Amino acid sequence: MARQFVVQLDNHPGELAQLSRTFAQRGVQIHHAACAGTGPLQCMFVTFTDDDAARSVLRGLGHPFIEGEPVMVEVPDEPGSLGVVTQKLADAGVVVTGVIEAGRKPGRIEMAFCVDDECKAREALGLHVEDCVGCSS
Repeated sequence: MARQFVVQLDNHPGELAQLSRTFAQRGVQIHHAACAGTGPLQCMFVTFTDDDAARSVLRGLGHPFIEGEPVMVEVPDEPGSLGVVTQKLADAGVVVTGVIEAGRKPGRIEMAFCVDDECKAREALGLHVEDCVGCSS
C-alpha cells in the first residue's frame, strides 16, 4: 500500500488548487485525498501513486508534511465506531496524524490511519504485527 502523507497548507483560496496543479504538472497522480482546515492552516491527507515523486514535489515547494504506513482498519458503519478505534489507539499512547476513508461495503467502512507508531497501533487494534513495516514480532 502507498504511504499516507499529511501535508500542512495555508488556509486561503487557491492553495489546494495550486498544489494539485503542481502535482499534475510534475506527473504525480493523487490516489486518495481528503482535506480539512480551520483558522490559518489546513491539512491534506493524501496517498499518491508515486511516493518518491510526491515527496520531491512537497520538499521543493516547502510544504511541511509527515508520512507513514497506513494502518488499515475495518469498522462497523454505525455511530461510535470511530470513537472505539481511536480510544484504543489513545489508550496505547498512539497519536493519529491522519485518517481517510479508503472504501466502503455494506455495513463496513475501511479506514486508513496514519499514526506515530505503527507497531503499537497494530497491537492496540489486534492486527497482525508481523505485517508491520519495521516491527519485529
